[in-house]
Amino acid sequence: MAKLALFMLPAMLLVLAVEALAATPTGDAKRGAQVFQACVACHSLVPDRNMTGPSLAGIWGQRAATRETFERYSPALKASSVVWDAATLDPWLKSPDRFIPRNRMTFQGIANSTDRADVIAFLKEGDAQRTQTAESDQNEFPDLKKMPPETQVQSIRYCRDTYHVTTADGEIADFWETNLRLKTDSSDKGPLSGHLAASLSFCRAECKATAHQCSSRRRRRSAPSSSISANSPRGS
Repeated sequence: MAKLALFMLPAMLLVLAVEALAATPTGDAKRGAQVFQACVACHSLVPDRNMTGPSLAGIWGQRAATRETFERYSPALKASSVVWDAATLDPWLKSPDRFIPRNRMTFQGIANSTDRADVIAFLKEGDAQRTQTAESDQNEFPDLKKMPPETQVQSIRYCRDTYHVTTADGEIADFWETNLRLKTDSSDKGPLSGHLAASLSFCRAECKATAHQCSSRRRRRSAPSSSISANSPRGS
């Protein structure tokens, strides 16, 4: 009886392994390229093109939180011993916070197991779809050196609730503090030397005039005033 059990054990393990394999969806890299579009707001596939999150180029087989050009990893991710492959990416993509609690990736996860398998296949294969997506990602990322003068910030002066922003065309734009948006970049696509940032946006909604409220408008600079210099090491 004991011998029979010994013979049956390998067969049982083989059956379990086959069942587990059948339960795991086979990923489709082409479909994965489409699902990955949910990730492109924070992740690039261009090497060292870090955004809100790190570049995912060459992530397969890489230990988590070890990309030298990215400095915003959470302590939790740094402390993990995770190496990215199918076995670790699946639970991470399903629920990042459950897989590594207290990490900083604000992503709810991908509930559909087929979608996860497709993204994993896409990240693993590095095929033509991935190359095409990486090139598209690189092209869509704005080159701040080529922004027009009216969006290139030279100095910023803050008064009450208003930022007075001087741009390269000699104009001054007044922004309510909540509405000011700046873009900057430390890579080769960053602003020109001597410019704080490039690309401005603000709310054009009219506001009631009070003693300390400024409307959204642009005016010609008339005289030098106290401001944050573009070469200043501090922003405030």
